Amino acid sequence: LKSNPSNNEEKEAQTQLTKSDELQRLHSQALSAYQQEDYEAAISLLDEILAVCVWDAELRELRAECYIKEGEPSKAISDLKAAAKLKNDNTEAFYKISRIYYQLGDHELSLSEVRECLKLDQDHKQCFSLYKQVKKLNKQIESAEEFIREGRYEDAISKYDSVMKTEPEVTVYSTRAKERICHCLSKNQQATEAIKLCTEVLQLEPANVNALKDRAEAYLLEDMYEE
Repeated sequence: LKSNPSNNEEKEAQTQLTKSDELQRLHSQALSAYQQEDYEAAISLLDEILAVCVWDAELRELRAECYIKEGEPSKAISDLKAAAKLKNDNTEAFYKISRIYYQLGDHELSLSEVRECLKLDQDHKQCFSLYKQVKKLNKQIESAEEFIREGRYEDAISKYDSVMKTEPEVTVYSTRAKERICHCLSKNQQATEAIKLCTEVLQLEPANVNALKDRAEAYLLEDMYEE
């Protein structure tokens, strides 16, 4: 305005200034909502701000936190991925993405993201600790699947037992392990044990197609055709 005063420029400047004030007000409200644990309201306010301030890494990280608190980790991932690109050496974002994938049961993507964190800082304690855990689990699952492909069902069962010991807290891994053990038991003609374990899986996941198929195979071995 100082260099080239004119009505048009003044109007544009006033509009931008008004918008800027409005965004600052929304930002204060969003922070306040977050502190009061009203994450839904915070997300709604942050949506408005990020529609204008698309490249703000910190706001994206804040919205990701809100999504996590609201139990929507998949939505948090896209904000954290953007934040990882927008901010240099953002090890924290890579760590969080890796943790979310791990909790969701996607150990391969978790391993890939935690490696990105260690590329930026090989001494990052949290990332290194997570890396060791995910790498161990990933290796056990890969070995177990290799045994299944080779028809070595006893070895696969033993390996999936190890998976459950390696990660006893995140239930998605124990459920998957039980599903695969049931498959091995069914293939190994151990029908009674297969039926018992598949039933356990189906109590947790009634629509688990693999467990239904493997239990059906086990019922056939027992001549339980109705079942």
